[in-house]
Amino acid sequence: MTVIASTRRVQVYVWEVPVRVSHWLIALSIVVLSMTGFYIGHPYVTVPGPAGDAFFMGWVKVVHGYTAYVFIAAVLARIIWMFSGNKYARWDKFLPVHPSRRHGLWPTVKFYLFAMRKPPGFVGHNPVAGATYMAVFGLYFVAILTGLALRSGSADVGSPVAWFGWLAPLVGGAQVVRWIHHAVMWLLLGFAVHHVYSAILMSTVEANATMESMFSGYKFVPPADLVHSGYRFINRKGQLDE
Repeated sequence: MTVIASTRRVQVYVWEVPVRVSHWLIALSIVVLSMTGFYIGHPYVTVPGPAGDAFFMGWVKVVHGYTAYVFIAAVLARIIWMFSGNKYARWDKFLPVHPSRRHGLWPTVKFYLFAMRKPPGFVGHNPVAGATYMAVFGLYFVAILTGLALRSGSADVGSPVAWFGWLAPLVGGAQVVRWIHHAVMWLLLGFAVHHVYSAILMSTVEANATMESMFSGYKFVPPADLVHSGYRFINRKGQLDE
């Protein structure tokens, strides 16, 4: 930890390597899966000659499938790190189980609505972001399960993926599963746009290297945020103290 005296900031190692690697693997996987998935659902490339000669759709499905396995591995790795990483990566930063995080929910919402000049000081995820990420992980699991259910129809005999074939009849058939899978893709893409916007907003307003921290792991925060996390503009009763 290095104190930056001139700006009254403290350099804190927030995001460990597994968090950053899983973050970027998930992000890149979503991009590739969205591009290939959209093509699988709505082919827009016409290949001359017999389909077997070019095998374009086949290659798109191969890329989609292997990227999906990378995505699954990255999501599972991040979940494991919720229970084995540092305090900023832990599961309780996604669920507001601590009073300071519950008290910080509404002020953080007000900040996002431009009703507060600065947000409460949380070094890692603020409580609104943490709760949002928990919902996003729920979408990840829906995407994974529906994807495996769709893949099970063409899985080899004896393949573990074939086991997921029971999911499609449960929700109304393969077409319903495909629709859910497609809808989740758009929800995740919409979240990605908001995620980038909010990261830029927090990095600009707080000047704490929020964006850069996903490359370096380090943030630069006011020393008080390390002592009283979330209390920068909140009194000890959880009310605004502006």
